[in-house]
Amino acid sequence: MAPTTASPAAAVAAAAAISLVLLSSSVDAFAPPSSARALSVPPSRSASKPLAPPLCMNVPLPTAEGGATPEEIKSAADDAPPPASFYELQRASVRAARSAIDDGHGLLEVEFPPLPANVLEMDDVSAYDVAKANVNLALDFARSFASTESNYQVAVMLPDESECNIMLEDLKVGEAPYPGVTLTSLRRGEEGDTRIFKPENVFIGLMGRGSGGTAKPIEGTNMYVIVVASAQELPDVEELYDQIADQTGDDGESPVIVFYNLKLDVLRGDLGAPAFPGKDFQDRFLSRVKPVYYLRTRQYSRSISQPPFILNYQGCIFRSYPGHYQTLLDTGTGRYRKVVGDDVRPALGEFKEQLTDALREEGAIAKKEEEGALFGFLRTGYKTTTWWEEEREEASMEWRT
Repeated sequence: MAPTTASPAAAVAAAAAISLVLLSSSVDAFAPPSSARALSVPPSRSASKPLAPPLCMNVPLPTAEGGATPEEIKSAADDAPPPASFYELQRASVRAARSAIDDGHGLLEVEFPPLPANVLEMDDVSAYDVAKANVNLALDFARSFASTESNYQVAVMLPDESECNIMLEDLKVGEAPYPGVTLTSLRRGEEGDTRIFKPENVFIGLMGRGSGGTAKPIEGTNMYVIVVASAQELPDVEELYDQIADQTGDDGESPVIVFYNLKLDVLRGDLGAPAFPGKDFQDRFLSRVKPVYYLRTRQYSRSISQPPFILNYQGCIFRSYPGHYQTLLDTGTGRYRKVVGDDVRPALGEFKEQLTDALREEGAIAKKEEEGALFGFLRTGYKTTTWWEEEREEASMEWRT
């Protein structure tokens, strides 16, 4: 379904925000608004004990071209900090994706907030503004590959032709906005089919069973970047993958598919619902998608027995391939402190508990033995994982490693 047209005021506000963001170098780019920022410890304690390592600027990362060993590259990625700006984020996400491709991975996930938290919380920023920001970022991501490798062709794909046409008109770009980069759609009609409304696509999309043969690869394309797709449209991506899995380009490599800011964890929650793909879609396909650059922030609140009685805290799961997953705690100063790192991605319930344990160590909240087992159980509940985070016999572990 095509998105609704944003109001002029919303479009202007979003365009201004995006322009500021892309030029920003503030380390607060992914932090909550200052008025709502969570403090992980009382100010007096944080003033006496530094919670974040010193920020090192302009330190080059080890690379294979520079003679670094795989162990040195992974060790540096394990300690990589979250990006300080969208410019730094783009460079890091391209570097992580390229490393994963070199290691033979063909289904990649890149996930991060497309706009700063304070912009996302504005009342006049619509879902279409977020989609537009994602397409702009995806085009820059694609251009980074097309401009650095000869004859490398990248297709940025929206779900269907109507959405693609609206985006082309709104962005005021052609189907080839940069050399080697094409902005197109997953579902494309047959040559000569000039119908504006295609009822068969609506029916197929509502059933969540793939495109019915209208998702086709583009000859000579090395990378497909999928943006703004819903759970009902993900089977189209599987259909595309089935058609290109055995293809090889002039370099002997198979084309790569990048799931770009699709919020796959949210879409997984729709699987199994009426008119959506079944849960077996996670086992069969989505579990094979490897997160290569992943930044997800989460905010929590907890009652405590002393003023201010409610403690707001937040953190993020961060991963830059080939590094491990880092659980990072927001220190309330625009910096994150690494709590723990693991090669296996933590479930969201486990991630929350890791942040809580870090606050216990700092004395911000009571320890488990002081709180009591029953009270702790009432806080967390019996089940702390979603169905797709549990051990599933038919699922791959790629999405968690």
